[in-house]
Amino acid sequence: MTTPYTGDEMLTVAASRAVGNDDICFVGIGQPSAACNLARLTHAPRITLIYESGTIGVRPTVLPLSIGDGELCATALTTVSVPEFFRYWLQSGRITVGFLGAAQLDRFGNINTTVIGPYATPTVRLPGAGGASDMAVCCQRIFIVMPHSKRGMVERIDFVTSIGHGSGGEARARLGIRTEGPVKVITDLCIMEPDPTTKELTVTSLHPRVSKEAVASATGWPVRFSDTLTETREPAVSELEVLRALRADTARAHGAA
Repeated sequence: MTTPYTGDEMLTVAASRAVGNDDICFVGIGQPSAACNLARLTHAPRITLIYESGTIGVRPTVLPLSIGDGELCATALTTVSVPEFFRYWLQSGRITVGFLGAAQLDRFGNINTTVIGPYATPTVRLPGAGGASDMAVCCQRIFIVMPHSKRGMVERIDFVTSIGHGSGGEARARLGIRTEGPVKVITDLCIMEPDPTTKELTVTSLHPRVSKEAVASATGWPVRFSDTLTETREPAVSELEVLRALRADTARAHGAA
């Protein structure tokens, strides 16, 4: 019998499988952190995790609340200054994978985490870029993780915080950006990858028991499906056990349980 799991758990497990032992990952707080640490505790024990605060080779026992969480520095191989991290590690191309979230995402993988509505008079003011704009340009590859909804997956984002594939095609290269950009978007419904030519996000894998119709109705543009569409492998019992234990330990450490 299959162990029941949530959409959020499916997203986290699928994202964790996208990285391996040889990756050097720039990790964001939240779902990216859960995914990368799940990978570290399961199939990729030698993965190198780096957080924006300059903590390198982090091996946290619980998920950090923020990039300033003491758990990161206490479990890091070393901690460098933020300017050194951005200049020496990020801008030099040493980071193989950057994990980003998004408040809004368009069909070419461009990200908005700045405002909803007009910039001068927004309906919602979001946290902003942080280091995401630099990550989007300097990391060798970008993985985007987010819940799948029409509110987030939109035809046109209100503000380009972090560039994906621009207007599509060779737009990224024309800007002089040499890194790959977004190569996977992992949601609680599916996995999307850019078309090799147009760079438009295309559904390449549906999560178990998710239909094409469900994905189409939750996407704010006429979403395309790959001719070789597959089904995402369900979370293994071992993956769920590790993820749930990590989250339970985190809740106890932060006084939530």
